[in-house]
Amino acid sequence: SVEPLVFLATLSLGLQGPLATQYLWDRLGAEHGYSNGSSSGSAGCGDGNATADPLRQEVEALVSHWNLYINLGGFFASLFSVTLLGAWSDSVGRRPALVLPAAGMALQTAVYLLVMYLRLHVAFFLLGRLLSGLTGDYSLILASCFSYVADTSERRARTFRVAVLEACLGTAGMVASIGGGQWRKAQGYINPFWLAFASSLAATLYAAFFLRESVKQKKETKLFTLSHYKAVYRLYTAPERPSSRWKLVLYTLAFFVIVTVHFGAKDLYVLYELGFPLCWASDLIGYGSAASYLAYLSSLAGLRLLQLCLEDTWVAEIGLISNIAGLVVISLATTTPLMFTGYGILFLSMAPTPVIRSKLSKLVSETEHGALFASAACVQGLCSLVATGVFNSLYPATLHFMRGFPFLFGAILLLIPAAILGWIQIWDSKHDYNHFPDASLSPTKD
Repeated sequence: SVEPLVFLATLSLGLQGPLATQYLWDRLGAEHGYSNGSSSGSAGCGDGNATADPLRQEVEALVSHWNLYINLGGFFASLFSVTLLGAWSDSVGRRPALVLPAAGMALQTAVYLLVMYLRLHVAFFLLGRLLSGLTGDYSLILASCFSYVADTSERRARTFRVAVLEACLGTAGMVASIGGGQWRKAQGYINPFWLAFASSLAATLYAAFFLRESVKQKKETKLFTLSHYKAVYRLYTAPERPSSRWKLVLYTLAFFVIVTVHFGAKDLYVLYELGFPLCWASDLIGYGSAASYLAYLSSLAGLRLLQLCLEDTWVAEIGLISNIAGLVVISLATTTPLMFTGYGILFLSMAPTPVIRSKLSKLVSETEHGALFASAACVQGLCSLVATGVFNSLYPATLHFMRGFPFLFGAILLLIPAAILGWIQIWDSKHDYNHFPDASLSPTKD
């Protein structure tokens, strides 16, 4: 089973992300004489008319810039390594493509620990991120794990298996978000980062010694060759079946919009909750974060139940309705109960992505799963960058007339994948009917 590896890697990433940002805030704030640190909590909550502290603004800008440099460096380094190693794994097997990025994440965490122990310049954070990116980073772990599930699952059960994998992401993220913050308050940064290092190391050892290989027919293939990049390119230009080309493009577009909205909204939840009129303290923010991660588990249960009476596409459409309705409620939330109501309505919001991943895997042959999910991982990385740029720019620009407008904007964007999924399903139904007018001769749906 590949689920333990996903849990361990996600736990490591979930601990590192927010804690690294808080460390940058404390470290850069101390260097510039800003003593409030990361403990400001909701102290700045008000009607938004108070004059901003210029020193605080300077520290915020520095932290934002370093986060941008670190994320961009990791993204561009992994962009080339993920497509290379993902397609390579179709020939040599999934285990090498899981061991390398897990070891790279452990190396990144080790560099972060050295920065904290030796008080090195924060630029070494970028070095650690680049080293992890060159080995594939977390994106390659996701790509290889989803490829592994596609290799080992039957077509009819694949959507649920993918949903189980995504539920592991949510569970690990929930543990990291709740435990990491409380642990940092109690013992500082060092010990949580040691757990992140241990999690990455455990994921590496699990992939190397305990995970059974899923590629049935391995063959020796050179790593550094353009043929691996061409394999990703051929997915969208010369697919196995004529109709697969445009379906791959449309499903990828739907996936891009859904994940961009998900990342963009998630980036703003804490900022939205800290501000007026919600003015949440750290305990409520922790509960809100846990509620958002619970959507992974509730979506898994809902997907399993709805599959008993509906095709996967219509389950995804219901998930999109849940997502749209939840974001609309959150955009209008002015009280704590209404905010948690919005989180509750999002209970099926994570159902569309496993459906799309499953649909994508069925459009290519078994020898192309690595290349396919490598390209999907790169799209997901691009989603994170686009979401950060668009939603974090939109939030301050719309504060004067509607604080929750970015969530409403995200809800409107989700109408695009809803239309795409519905249109493809209707086209497939008509196509199957034209070829099999007698219902008794129609093929069984996956």
